[in-house]
Amino acid sequence: MTIELYHAGVSVCSEKVRIVLNERGQEFVSHQLDLRGGDQQKPEYLKLNPNGVVPTIVHDGTVLIESNVIAEYLAEVLPGPSLTTNGPVSRAQMRVWTKQLDEGIHQLTSVISFAIGFRHQLLAKPRDEALMVLNKIPDPFRRERQIDVYEKGVDSSHFAPAILRFEKMLGDMQASLEKGPWLAGKDMSLADIAFTPYVNRLDQLQLAHMWDTRPKVAAWFETMRNRPAVKLAYDGWMVKPVIDTMRDKGAEVTPRVKQILAR
Repeated sequence: MTIELYHAGVSVCSEKVRIVLNERGQEFVSHQLDLRGGDQQKPEYLKLNPNGVVPTIVHDGTVLIESNVIAEYLAEVLPGPSLTTNGPVSRAQMRVWTKQLDEGIHQLTSVISFAIGFRHQLLAKPRDEALMVLNKIPDPFRRERQIDVYEKGVDSSHFAPAILRFEKMLGDMQASLEKGPWLAGKDMSLADIAFTPYVNRLDQLQLAHMWDTRPKVAAWFETMRNRPAVKLAYDGWMVKPVIDTMRDKGAEVTPRVKQILAR
């Protein structure tokens, strides 16, 4: 069995798939893409993934895209304990959680990551060069949103709603975790794996204060990030200058974020 993974180090969707592969103890052939350099927009990659995003896997010649789809596929075809929960009710609950990521949370992660940290890489370039990169984003709504965030940062009209959506997400997680240690049912599932990179991104952006009053979320996150499979999904894949920028710039905007949350 050969699995090729096209991914990026600092990509929440890539992190999710790496965690699943690690939980299964599955080795893979790594193709790491430089997203800032536009590798995902090259013709040879677009043949695999027309959306121009990561991750993509090739499993014995079969190409699969969309991280939640990939995660569920890997959980099914690779041997090991169930990651899709036991029973139809908890499986449905798991999918309600992962569905939220595809229906908004993921795009809002892009907003806050870009507004706080990633835009500074483009701000260091001449404006016309930065806009050339942003104008290659295929989806017109996402393209215009990212240009606005690039220009305005945390002052963008997209930033505060993104922060408030994460506030709701963490509140929902706290409520669910008060019923048990995992998000969907009595066992760890793909719901927990899928949400770990998003909570970790908040942590990287110095937004961990958002769960100061949510002890169940704090305990869950500590449990998840100490799992060997999760550690392995980050070790060696993170780009230190990018992580450092998220940390430093996140600390700078903490007062602004707290102001938004206090509304």
